[in-house]
Amino acid sequence: MQRWRGLDGVPSGWGRCVVTIGVFDGVHRGHQQLIARAVAHGRELGLPTVLITFDPHPASVLRPGTHPARLTSLARRAELVAELGIDAFWVLPFTPDLARVAPDEFVHELLVDRLHAAMVVVGRNFTYGYRAAGDVTELERLGQRFGFAAEGVDLVADPSVALTGSPVTFSSTYVRACISAGDVRAAAEALGRPHRLEGVVVRGDQRGRELGYPTANVDCGEHAAIPADGVYACWFHHRGRKRAAATSVGTNPTFSGRERTVEAFVLDTDEDLYGARVAVDFVERIRGMDRFDSIDELIATMDSDVVRTREVLGV
Repeated sequence: MQRWRGLDGVPSGWGRCVVTIGVFDGVHRGHQQLIARAVAHGRELGLPTVLITFDPHPASVLRPGTHPARLTSLARRAELVAELGIDAFWVLPFTPDLARVAPDEFVHELLVDRLHAAMVVVGRNFTYGYRAAGDVTELERLGQRFGFAAEGVDLVADPSVALTGSPVTFSSTYVRACISAGDVRAAAEALGRPHRLEGVVVRGDQRGRELGYPTANVDCGEHAAIPADGVYACWFHHRGRKRAAATSVGTNPTFSGRERTVEAFVLDTDEDLYGARVAVDFVERIRGMDRFDSIDELIATMDSDVVRTREVLGV
């Protein structure tokens, strides 16, 4: 898969293609259906499929001071969409200038002049251009004017996952809400895989080592979608290997901690992980974050956490 960045990232001489557009944070089941539709059209037409995404998240530019929790890094997003058959991954810096571009200018400059789109596939709720004035109907009208087809794909709703009696429509906002509540199983159902945090293992206070549970303190970077405080059964990825891990998220109230951390106790290894880039897949929440009156009580609970992690993961 080709990876491009910036307005001038498209190679010279690029021919016609099928295009899909969106932030695609999480690449959840709704995104997967949309991408599959675009890829299918590309194969039918014998054309490559280009995915356009934005960095930073448009909300952080449109509403300064806010930033939705990040479900996937750009690198992870690219990896996931490549697996779905995307041929080119185009990252556009989302700037105030881009936010002010009128819908017809957005379509003409990006989709027509630079990509020579033969077809554009977007979600039914897709909006674009200044003040989100463009929608699927406008995209279809501009397609007729500029010579490309446009299709709006319905959102994915799962009747087996219901809130207040109504089927859940999978969206990045819904996945973030599940993660924030610690319901990583529901998040995985919407994503089609466990929620993953990526980062570098940094030195902590090494208190876990003193207790017989040395942990990998994972620095996930700014804006990462970190689950609610608690202990989770996880898969820990490092250098192509996958291991079981009991992972604690929170401030460590037993020791009056203040900084929120993600600390993974990787089972059945004593490997030195400091400085390593790792990934943690959250499978199930084992318990909430508790404060213990004694070290013995804490250690006994950690013993139980490891047992439960093995049960959940089948190791």
